[in-house]
Amino acid sequence: MSSLLIPADWKVKRSTPFFTKENVPAALLSHHNTAAGVFGQLCVMEGTVTYYGFANEQATEPEKKVVIHAGQFATSPPQYWHRVELSDDARFNIHFWVAEETDGENG
Repeated sequence: MSSLLIPADWKVKRSTPFFTKENVPAALLSHHNTAAGVFGQLCVMEGTVTYYGFANEQATEPEKKVVIHAGQFATSPPQYWHRVELSDDARFNIHFWVAEETDGENG
């Protein structure tokens, strides 16, 4: 996950506000995926966020686990099933990237 490169000609379609344990959307903590044609870039400002990646929608055991520390980011490819866990002091946001010539689906 962390080693995935967003193509150089892609652009940020939108960014979320900063999330903490107090305001993180429940959907991010449960099994979900990114839209077709959209990369997610999870940027951690404080604490740690642990990203779990799954082979498909039905998978119950993660195939990937990436711990993202303050000052680091990781990318999630389009249509990849995942969820996150936050440390008590975590603060992060997400940038959604799409190809320059398309708008992609809703990130």
